[in-house]
This record gives sequence, structure tokens and C-alpha cells, in this order.
Amino acid sequence: MATEADTTTAKPMILLVTGVSGSGKTTIGTLLADRLGWTYAEADLFHPEANMAKMAQRIPLDDADRGPWLDAIGDWIDAATEAGTPAVVTCSGLKRAYRDRLRAGRENVRLVYLDVDQETVAARLAERKEHFFPPELLASQFRDLEAPTDGEHVIRVRVDASPEEVVERVLHLVSE
Repeated sequence: MATEADTTTAKPMILLVTGVSGSGKTTIGTLLADRLGWTYAEADLFHPEANMAKMAQRIPLDDADRGPWLDAIGDWIDAATEAGTPAVVTCSGLKRAYRDRLRAGRENVRLVYLDVDQETVAARLAERKEHFFPPELLASQFRDLEAPTDGEHVIRVRVDASPEEVVERVLHLVSE
């Protein structure tokens, strides 16, 4: 006879796509969600107005600025989980503490890290038009970056191919 503890319902998977600004989070996240038929959320939309204004003035965000933003993303993850909705959400997740905060108590969250070098990102940002994140802040992203380690059970994907090929790599690694 099954006990209540034996009949737990599996939670939907949430893919947390991380990387520095310009690494391709929005492109890869959108393509992943489309391919999987999952809900998608762009983490930039969770920033409070004060954060957007600060970045527009070319002032890097600090830990205090990122706290409410991370909490809003976490709330979104919780709502998707509660609704039983598998989803993809992007977030720079530059520091381990940020990623730990987003995954704490959320065993259904899988971390995907888009690994890319600073020169590639600089070239991408130089071509981006009408984006709130100015290229001048790129150095602060790499300065703050604590790349995920194996201890975080990360799906690490090199961003050295077309977006479609990167998505294929992610899907392959997620299915393992």
C-alpha cells in the first residue's frame, strides 16, 4: 500500500539559462521554449525601474540592486512550478550566490550556462541597437562572473555555433 510520501507529484522542469549580457540568453531561451512548447520569461523584464535607469546611465548593478530582481524571478519560477508549467527563464546569474538563491528549494530548476568569451560578446554588443544594456558595462559583467562549477550540476554549453546548433546541444544534454 502506498503512503502519502510515496505518491508525490513530479514538478515541471524549469530551465534557467544563464550567462553574461550578450551571450545569447534571449535567443537561446526563446528557441528552447519554442522547441519544447514551454513557457518563456525574459529576466530583463523583472528588473525594477531603478535598475533599468542605473544601467542606462552606464552604472553597473551591485548585489543590493540585484536582490529584488532575483526575488521576482524566483517568484515567477514558483508560480510556474505551482501551475505545473514547464518553463525556460533567462538570468545572467553571474555569481554563484545568485544561482544558489534561484535554485534554493527548487529541485526542478536545471541550470544552463552559455559559455562565451569576452571578445565575442563585445562584437555582439557593438551590433545591438536600442537595448538598455550599454556595451560599456560588459567589463563589469566579466569582472563579476563566477562561472558555474560541476558542483552546481550545470549544463555548460559553448556558444561557438549557430543558435539552432546551441539549442540542439542543450536539448541533448538536458535529455541525458
